[in-house]
Amino acid sequence: MTSTAAPRHEAPAVRALPPISSSAAMNRLTADDDLFLKLHDLYGNMLVNQLAWRFDEPLGRTVLEQFHAQLAQGFLARRVIETSVPFARPWWVRAEHSLPPAWQDEPVPENRVLDWYFDQSEVDFDPRTGRVWRLSAAPTDAGGTLVSLVTSHVGADGGAVLYAVGDALRRLEAGLPPDAATSAGRLVGDTPRTGLRRSHIADAAGQLRAAARGIRAAVAARGVQEPARNPRPAEPLLPLPDRYSAASLVVEVDLAEWNTAAATHHGTSNGLMVGVAVGILGRSGRVPDGAQVRVDIPHSLRTPEDPRANATTGLPISVPYRAGARTDLADVRAAIKQAARAYADPATTPALQHLQPVQMMLPRAVLSYFSRTAKAPECLCTNLGETGQSVATIGGARAGAVLMRPVVRTGDVEMFRRIEVGLNLSWSSDGQTVVLAITGADPDRFPSRDFLRDHVAREFCAWGLRPRFWS
Repeated sequence: MTSTAAPRHEAPAVRALPPISSSAAMNRLTADDDLFLKLHDLYGNMLVNQLAWRFDEPLGRTVLEQFHAQLAQGFLARRVIETSVPFARPWWVRAEHSLPPAWQDEPVPENRVLDWYFDQSEVDFDPRTGRVWRLSAAPTDAGGTLVSLVTSHVGADGGAVLYAVGDALRRLEAGLPPDAATSAGRLVGDTPRTGLRRSHIADAAGQLRAAARGIRAAVAARGVQEPARNPRPAEPLLPLPDRYSAASLVVEVDLAEWNTAAATHHGTSNGLMVGVAVGILGRSGRVPDGAQVRVDIPHSLRTPEDPRANATTGLPISVPYRAGARTDLADVRAAIKQAARAYADPATTPALQHLQPVQMMLPRAVLSYFSRTAKAPECLCTNLGETGQSVATIGGARAGAVLMRPVVRTGDVEMFRRIEVGLNLSWSSDGQTVVLAITGADPDRFPSRDFLRDHVAREFCAWGLRPRFWS
C-alpha cells in the first residue's frame, strides 16, 4: 500500500531523557511480554498497534510536541533489561531515549487518509533501547489534522496504550510538567541498586516452582480442548507480488442503526461484531460453508495502577458459518458467556494456558523451531466500547473520530500464507457512531482493499447496515 503523499519521515534521531531515581519497584516481564519479545526477535515489527485520531480542525505542532514530552516520561517509556541468570525473567526500566515526533508539512488528500495511517506503521522499534512508540501528525487538505501513535506490542497492549495516553493528556490539560516520578511513568519499574543477583536467583526459583505448578495443572486439564481453527485453503493461489500489504478499511455506522440490527436478531452489539466478522470471512472463501470458525476475543485483565505492559487474555469461541445466512447472534452470546466461565476456572482452562511459565524458559532457538508451524488468529474481534473517548481531546481540540487497531505491516507474501493470518476487527464508538477498523491479511482472499470492501459492503447489507467508508 503506497501513498502519493508519502509522509516525510524524520531522521532516526533520539532524544535523551533526564535520569530518574531508583525508587520504583522492579517490574519483571509477564509471560505475554516475553512472548511478544520473542516474536519481535523472530519477525521484527510485523504487527504493531495504532491509536489514531482524526480532527476536523488544525492541531498545532507545539501541542503535539507537548503531548510527546508527556508520553516520553510516562507509561510507554520503557525498555527491557535481560539477565544471564538462568530462568530469571527480564525486567522493565525507564527508557532513556524516545523517537522524536514526526510532523508532515504536506497536507494529506482526503482519498489518502488510510494510506497515511498505514505509512506510520513503517517504523523500526527496539524494545531493548526503549524505542517502542512513535507519535506523528499531518494536516489534511480539508483543514483538519491526522494524528497517529504507533506502539510495539512488546511494550504495551491496547489497555496500556489508553492508560498511558490518558495520563499524558490529563497532565497536558492541567499544565503539569513532564515528570516520570509523578506520572504513570512511576509504574514502569527500575533496577534495584543493591541485591540484584539475589533478586534474580529468587525469581529463577519462583519461575521453576511456577513451571512445576503449570505442568501439573496442564496434565490435569489435558482433556480440555480449545476451539479448532480452520486450515487455510491451499487454492486458489493468486499471482501476487513477492511483497504483500494487508487490506485494511475503516467503516462508520450509526450506533442506533447498529444496535437495532443487533436487537432485531436477538443479539448484542458485541455479538453483531462477531457475526459480521464471520460473515466477511466466509464470503471471502477463507472458510467453507458449514465450518466452525474460531473467533478470538481479547479480554483485559488490567487493574488500577497496573504496571504490566501486557495484561490481556483471549477468549476463543466457535461460531458456525452458513453461506447465505446471517450468523446466529443468540448462539454467539451463549458461546462468549461459556468461554468466560471456562477461562475463570483453572480446571476448564486449556492446558497450553497453564504452560506460560514453561514458555518463558524456552530459548529463542527452540521457539524459532516451533514458530515454523505457529499460526496467526483465524478471526480476531476486539471491542473497545467507548474507551477511546477518554483520549479524544488533545490540547483542547476534540477528534471527530478515534480508533485503535492492530496494523499488519508489509511483508513476504509467502510468510502471510504460511502463518495463515485471517481477519481482524476492532470496534469502538463515541456514543453516536460506530467505528470499525477491519483488516484482511490473507493475500489470496483479500488481495486488495477493493476486495475487502466488496465483502464488507455485502455483509453489512445483509444485516441492514449502511456503512460509510473512510478513503
